[in-house]
Amino acid sequence: MKTAAVFLDRDGTINEETGYLRSLEDLRIFPESFEAVRLINRMGVLALVVTNQSGVARGFFDEAFVAAVHEELRNQMGHHGAVIDGFYYCPHHPTEGTGKYRITCDCRKPKPGMILQAARDFDIDLKRSYLIGDTLRDMETAENAGVTGVLVDTGYGKEISPADFSGDRFPTVLEAVRWIEEACR
Repeated sequence: MKTAAVFLDRDGTINEETGYLRSLEDLRIFPESFEAVRLINRMGVLALVVTNQSGVARGFFDEAFVAAVHEELRNQMGHHGAVIDGFYYCPHHPTEGTGKYRITCDCRKPKPGMILQAARDFDIDLKRSYLIGDTLRDMETAENAGVTGVLVDTGYGKEISPADFSGDRFPTVLEAVRWIEEACR
């Protein structure tokens, strides 16, 4: 039987939005993110991060740094009894940067490539899955992938007016996950 997943945007949803995270010392995980991921784990569904990281294409940092950030996130979550089951990121940008990263790809949100790859990797039932994010791009990604989008008012979410998004919306990732838990009962 296929499993469900809660896909989580990274910057602005799990951790503070800093523009472009360029140093591990600048990684500040929202305190409620630990409990949110623990709750996802207790629900018996996958906790997967999906994040655009065009800073690679722009030359701000390399893919090794993205991997180091994800390892640090995994370690800090683990110290709090929470498990992120996988990380998916897009290093590309269609118009910025040079070389192999300056391309139009199918993984850059709002395209659903990262979610579709995770669905293949983990045999995920997308109709039973959710994406929590802090941007309208995240909500468009959810729609494009066939998952339910949930907006949080952290990161860029606090700048989105109710007139621009009338869907499910919560102050923090923890409150969003609690709502998902209730919806799945």
